[in-house]
Amino acid sequence: MKTKADYLKDVIEHIDIKKHDVTGLVDSMEKMAFQARNLYRGAKIYEMMVNDKESAVILTLAGSLFSAGLKKVVHDMIQNNMVDAIVSTGAIMVDQDFFEALGFKHYLGTQFVDDNEMRDLMIDRIYDTYIDEEELRICDETTGKIFDGLEPRPYSSRELLWEFGKYLDENGGPKVDDSVIYAAYKKNVPIFVPAFSDCSAGFGFVLHQTKNPDKHVTLDAAKDFLELTKIKLASKETGIFMIGGGVPKNFTQDIVVAADLLGEEAAMHKYAVQITVADERDGALSGSTLKEASSWGKVSTTYEQMVYAEATIAMPLIVGYVYHKGFWKGREAKEFTKLYQQEKALA
Repeated sequence: MKTKADYLKDVIEHIDIKKHDVTGLVDSMEKMAFQARNLYRGAKIYEMMVNDKESAVILTLAGSLFSAGLKKVVHDMIQNNMVDAIVSTGAIMVDQDFFEALGFKHYLGTQFVDDNEMRDLMIDRIYDTYIDEEELRICDETTGKIFDGLEPRPYSSRELLWEFGKYLDENGGPKVDDSVIYAAYKKNVPIFVPAFSDCSAGFGFVLHQTKNPDKHVTLDAAKDFLELTKIKLASKETGIFMIGGGVPKNFTQDIVVAADLLGEEAAMHKYAVQITVADERDGALSGSTLKEASSWGKVSTTYEQMVYAEATIAMPLIVGYVYHKGFWKGREAKEFTKLYQQEKALA
């Protein structure tokens, strides 16, 4: 029988868009058809977002993206002021990014494997990728320790992820040079995870609240919504770049309506690009088109594009295209985290 070491050998390597100038390739897709042309148009709209000085760029992430090798793409977007806020699922930020920041890895695997054997070896499978369950439990426990050290009160997920960045900073920094949580902490880019308990942090909450039944850290999901809405209120225009769908997609689209309910004149998201393989015909949110979102008053249809492609292929092409075009070089960082720090200082 094979051992764990037999399976956990070859490490996932995150693609580096800086090394691959894809501008010529993507430009050539303009004269093609199907998803090639859609990808080209999506790249041009993302370019417009980055080049629009009055527009904030919000990135939404869903799916097992960082375990698949896309972490450095998002890291480079933060480092080069190509994104101003991130809305993500919990697994991407905690089980994948924070996990690797603690020094652990994702490994190349195969879907053609005996999953009962994987369970016996405490190896978790994400399609053709492996992760060590014993290391993941260390990540769970670390989030619990972070919660143990905080003032017992309700927190938004943004506040808690800032604390994760602070934890890395105060404990020698991340064990990798491409941690998204740490880069966002240093660059004042807020990260929201509206379903924050649905990841290693959720297990951390279980450990922390069991240990501290009377006074403990809790999650304030409503505060998340309000804090993200404040980004819309602080921005004349907004663009959303969506990888996958789910809660991050709808959460971000909804801030236009929330701002309107507050009596503020907030324009619909001016720019919107979604990379997805989901179908709209069953009425599910992840497959709902951006044109459909316009009927809800959330997204303008002038600069919107659905790209029906798998994220590990399409995202490096779109982001790489805009990176090598270089418009980000003159773009000022929005540093939206300071919005909340200023409010706290005045409170």
